[in-house]
Amino acid sequence: MSAIAVPFPAPTPSPSLLTGEEYAEQYPDHRVELVRGIVRELPMPGTKHGMICGRISRLLGNFTDEHALGEIMTNDSFVRTSRNPDTVLGPDVAYYSYQRLPKGQVPDGISDVPPELVVEVRSPSDLWTDVFAKVVEYLNAGVLAVVIIDEDSRTISVCRPDGSQETIPQTGDLTIPEVLPGFSLPVARLFS
Repeated sequence: MSAIAVPFPAPTPSPSLLTGEEYAEQYPDHRVELVRGIVRELPMPGTKHGMICGRISRLLGNFTDEHALGEIMTNDSFVRTSRNPDTVLGPDVAYYSYQRLPKGQVPDGISDVPPELVVEVRSPSDLWTDVFAKVVEYLNAGVLAVVIIDEDSRTISVCRPDGSQETIPQTGDLTIPEVLPGFSLPVARLFS
């Protein structure tokens, strides 16, 4: 009996890992993030997602402006959460105090300074495993609180570096005293 020679499939080339700078240069206007050096495409969020992002950024911005506390960033501004291989995420909304990012010193491109607060609005297409993977990345990078706004359940979760997660119902108020003392937002205001 003669053996039939079956060729091994050609090895799949592994993608070359990008640095954060290469990523920012090659994908400045694309809906993608860099995770451990590999570009990952993101689905386009819907209209409701945009409305909620707009509301939370406006309300946080009003508070931080009134108290001269810092800057609010939106539109997936680049935040590097790790190096070698690099991960660069784009939070829906981020808050930087003037202590972390001095007034007038907003960098072009990627920020290596983590914001104190990140807000992610979960879309129906977002898997919870992906959302919490981002939470871990942000917290490990030095973010003090990650707020997850869930359209479906109309709740907000606040995740902190100590591993705690506080879930606030639509009837409750969002407060983040360790980041924004005095800030209080009725959760229902985001969904109406």
